Amino acid sequence: MNRFKLSLLALIASLSVSTMGASIDHIQNYSAEYGGNPAQQGAINVGSTVYFNPAGLMRLENGTYIVGGIQYAFGDQNMSSDGRDFSTNLSSPIPNFALYKKTDDGAYFWTMGGVAGGAELGYKDSIPLNVSGIDFNNFLSTAEIKGSNMYAQTTLGKAFDLTNKWSASLAVRGVYGKRTLKANAHVAKNVNIGDLIGKPLPLPIFREGDASIDSEREAYGFGGQFGLNYAPNDRLNIGFRYDTKVKLKFKTKSDINDNTYGQAVNIGPIKIPSIGISDALLGLYPVYKDGEKIRRDLPAIAALGASYKVTDQWTTFIGGNYYFNESATMDRVGKTSVDYKNGWEISVGSEYWFTPQIAWLVGFNYADTGAPDKSFAATEYALNSTMLGTGVKYKPNETVEWTVAFNHYIYDTRTISDIKYEKEISSIGINFVKKF
Repeated sequence: MNRFKLSLLALIASLSVSTMGASIDHIQNYSAEYGGNPAQQGAINVGSTVYFNPAGLMRLENGTYIVGGIQYAFGDQNMSSDGRDFSTNLSSPIPNFALYKKTDDGAYFWTMGGVAGGAELGYKDSIPLNVSGIDFNNFLSTAEIKGSNMYAQTTLGKAFDLTNKWSASLAVRGVYGKRTLKANAHVAKNVNIGDLIGKPLPLPIFREGDASIDSEREAYGFGGQFGLNYAPNDRLNIGFRYDTKVKLKFKTKSDINDNTYGQAVNIGPIKIPSIGISDALLGLYPVYKDGEKIRRDLPAIAALGASYKVTDQWTTFIGGNYYFNESATMDRVGKTSVDYKNGWEISVGSEYWFTPQIAWLVGFNYADTGAPDKSFAATEYALNSTMLGTGVKYKPNETVEWTVAFNHYIYDTRTISDIKYEKEISSIGINFVKKF
């Protein structure tokens, strides 16, 4: 019976993993140009500087600029266990918009776009549920689980000169986060305790029936941003940006229907209350229970990079980000939390202008997410990755610029508790800039 109790609790925990969505939330796809050259932290250009290095806006020509674009990410995520694959397709648009005005006295800027999260992931054929040698999928005739995790951000700020070589920027950030869980499961026949432990105990722990959860978590938060830019000469530029932690307290609204509740078990010291499949889906980490108010902050970021103009046509780039995940409160319930490690990434890139109208972009990025084994989930798992990107810029005149870029992520595979996690994601994007 002790083995049964541990198995049941592990099942509940494994199902709840898909509800936590516990991964490192940040993305860096602020503009399509990032897809072709991810080393934008120290760049000076009209399409991406406003997002990645706003203090560098003071190095642009005076004028009013409108920036707009969209990226489309696509791919698949796959988990495999005991010879069975559990996969889902991914597709998601990522829009971006910015408006800024640069004068000799300063630059005012406003941006909107994605800052964290990703697409909805749906598993139509359940998720791995092999616990202590028991495959609980054998007792569920159907199990469909969907999860999503999307954040939008807007920034409003000003850049200004400190000296003829140094400039700075200050901004306020507003973030809206939304995380959802939808789950449906059907038990075709009563599941007895004896079915789990291999003994003749006809006590139904789950009854024949259906269970469903439709849960949504929302939060709003504010943070700050400041940046510095140093241009010692016409060829070298160094940019720095710090985004503060954004405190987000998610409030949950859930609609739960369940007629699979079984019989309470009271055998000696073992006492298990009547439970249903929905209790298993919600799990021991109840962030998706109706009425819950739980913190899941967006961690602070420090970004540093440089660009160097080798020739008048060729510019090289290098940059890195550091994510302060350890200082953020992430879905803590009482004393229960996931101990995230700080994450980091490094990028290099190149931009070469073949003519005054056409340029070629190429870039590389490696990211270490800092995600521990405990954070891996069916709907989210933050694998370390290598990104390769390329793109083209087209400048038909002095006031218009187009960028088209493509990138592909090569993810490390990771095996945790006999479950192999894999990803394959690419994206294509387009960006437009108009100067007035």
